[in-house]
Amino acid sequence: MIGHGEYNRHSAPQMATIDHVMPWLDDALDAMPVDDALPAVTLADFGCSEGRNSIDVMKHAAATLRARTDRPIQTIHSDLPTNDYAALLAGLRPNGHSVFGDDAVFSSIVGGSMYDRLLPPRSLHLAMTFNAIAFFSRRPLDRLPGHIVGNGPSALGSGTGWVTGEEHAALAAQSASDLESFLRARASELIPGGRLLMQVFGTGLGHATCNGFTDALNDALLEMVDEKLIDRDHYEIYYHPTYFRTLDELTAPVGDAQSPCATLFSLERSETYEIPVSFVETFKQTGDARRFAREFTAFFRVFSESPLRLCLAGYDNVDSLIDDAYARAERLIRDDPRRHDYHFIALAALLTRRDDT
Repeated sequence: MIGHGEYNRHSAPQMATIDHVMPWLDDALDAMPVDDALPAVTLADFGCSEGRNSIDVMKHAAATLRARTDRPIQTIHSDLPTNDYAALLAGLRPNGHSVFGDDAVFSSIVGGSMYDRLLPPRSLHLAMTFNAIAFFSRRPLDRLPGHIVGNGPSALGSGTGWVTGEEHAALAAQSASDLESFLRARASELIPGGRLLMQVFGTGLGHATCNGFTDALNDALLEMVDEKLIDRDHYEIYYHPTYFRTLDELTAPVGDAQSPCATLFSLERSETYEIPVSFVETFKQTGDARRFAREFTAFFRVFSESPLRLCLAGYDNVDSLIDDAYARAERLIRDDPRRHDYHFIALAALLTRRDDT
């Protein structure tokens, strides 16, 4: 993420996807063990970003837990060491006091990859991740010559992009490997009976969450290649480091009895759903393509700029190139908003840690 509070300011759609599974979170909090000998009931959010949504979820969880127990509560907010934690830290202690308003709620930050073990064995009661586990732990391909996302262009796109079956398979395999690593890490940290709530953007219901914005950014970068502002090599090296799973791909490691993770977790429930997005709904009502393009571009810039900037870092004028790419994407959306139709598709699964003693 680009930091400086930008993700917090443009993450309302992501929070809407989380709100949809808040009842699942309540069920998990009601059912999980809380009377063990650990010093605190511990909750962790993996992929917390700048923290606005993470804090809101933890406030809800802590308040719900208080109906069951007066034990101390530990909230852990985790993301990569390179994450901008400034807003999270400020949000946890506004005006020098805990945002939870409870002297027995303690918060901490753990920097590290969610695909690694980050907490002591059997120290965690509830693990959560929201809109994060679609990101790769590593780039499985050196380049993606035909499009900037491994799922490929949407059916409504300009027709300028492609992804081969072999490329798609490599990216899907990396996604599956990452998911298994994530599940094994959380299985180590969770107590028996602990819960894991996974929610992430994905593919389903006839759409993919990457459609619309990746087409616009892809075509914007191709324009810049044609005008020799960036070279073709940099375009092919850059691709967004995510894979948009289906629900079957999300649940396969625990739903398939032959999977090694099936012995670690039981699957309680899962769902594919679509969340209405404010800037899309406003466009439907007003037809204001200029506003739609501006707000849509601001939304996807916060999570797509960093990998693009890294790829273009060798250019002396990288700042102006980045601004140009997103200005072009905004113009493409404004000129043909119907071709950049957007649907926020989300996937969710609630798991219970099996007792493997």
